Amino acid sequence: MKRKNSWFYFFIAPIFIALIMVIVVPLVLGIYYSFTNWNGIQSTKMVGFANYAAIFHDKGFIDSLWFTVKFSIVSIVLTNLIGLSLALIVTQKFKGNHFLRTVFFMPNLIGGLILGFIWQFIFIKAFSSVGDLIGMASLKDWLATPDTGFWGLVILMSWQYSGYIMVIYIAYLEGMDRELLEAAEIDGANIWQRFRHIIVPLIAPAFTVNLFLTLSNSFKMYDQNLSLTAGGPYNSTQMVAMNIFNTAFGQNQMALGQAKAVVFFVVIAAVSLTQVYYSKKREVEL
Repeated sequence: MKRKNSWFYFFIAPIFIALIMVIVVPLVLGIYYSFTNWNGIQSTKMVGFANYAAIFHDKGFIDSLWFTVKFSIVSIVLTNLIGLSLALIVTQKFKGNHFLRTVFFMPNLIGGLILGFIWQFIFIKAFSSVGDLIGMASLKDWLATPDTGFWGLVILMSWQYSGYIMVIYIAYLEGMDRELLEAAEIDGANIWQRFRHIIVPLIAPAFTVNLFLTLSNSFKMYDQNLSLTAGGPYNSTQMVAMNIFNTAFGQNQMALGQAKAVVFFVVIAAVSLTQVYYSKKREVEL
């Protein structure tokens, strides 16, 4: 047993060291630099909570945080609804369901930057052409206003991640005991009753996993935001990740950008842990 344990620690050591070097050390250094006047090269003195105090007077950061929260709520709901709907469709027995699974999952394989530019072309060129054809002025300049820019990001997010979320729902749907559904159907339960009282409780763990994934991906989204709207118009569609990047590298305020990153980390951790806690609790109740 001692020899087996030694080999276990031997093989896990590189991964553990990499985790410390890539995650733990940068996190600790980042927290330290957020209390200094770090300029990206060196820090000459401690400034205490001055960087954190400046955050709450930064209207751009507060606006980007509020925009990110709104975007996350809408995209989480839509992505999970679409993903679950697709999963329910492709788990039915019909010819071509495996092909549809591949088609629905493919958008997740496209890089975020490329995907943003693709949808930028669709919103600007394709929507404008359709608007001219049918006489709808609202389809023109789709990314030129804060409202349409917001929905453009939501559409992009939902289209990209719905297929990935679908795969997780499929795994739980196919692992269900079909005899329960057959028994409920024999007892006279309709489609909605079978879905609400049997399917939903049985796939409750999938909701926990998918809510966590969509929540974290929504909050941390940067590359799609950069390539689709670049935060415009007038930073009205700028998300928190982009605001932090622009503060650190655009304005060369490294310490302030790091303080924003720490606050952002705390917000994401708090929201994610709260979501997992209540989702797990809900699983037991169901």
